[in-house]
Amino acid sequence: MPKNKGKGGKNKKRSKNNEGGDEKRELVYKIDGQQEYAQVVQMLGNGRFDAMCIDGVKRLCHIRGEMHKKVWIAVGDIVLISLRDFQDEKGDVVHRYMPDEARRLKAEDKLPKNIRLNEGIASELDDDDVDEDYFEFLDEEIDINFI
Repeated sequence: MPKNKGKGGKNKKRSKNNEGGDEKRELVYKIDGQQEYAQVVQMLGNGRFDAMCIDGVKRLCHIRGEMHKKVWIAVGDIVLISLRDFQDEKGDVVHRYMPDEARRLKAEDKLPKNIRLNEGIASELDDDDVDEDYFEFLDEEIDINFI
């Protein structure tokens, strides 16, 4: 058996990138005409997703190679999209905003007030948003000995 000469496996390599994650980063703003803020609507796989841009256009976006497998993007995240000159319906991700950065953008009126920030699927249903499609059961209505 060969002697292990390295300092660790893939987990060591992953933690190496997260060393400076605790301190505050400088906030990146969009460049007018070239970039746009967007919220991820649906993940499509292969580094692609649908995003609803702030200008009202739904675009197919691609995670560029520098960010691929280093920055993880989920549904509901706020990202900065670089627009393509030759394809208006497509774009490339330049930057992913952390939740606190997205709140700062919203406070500075860079994002619209009606946008829901980094809440994901779990918070889609609030107490004031309950429709007829959702039922609320009381404890006595649930039969525990059903099975």
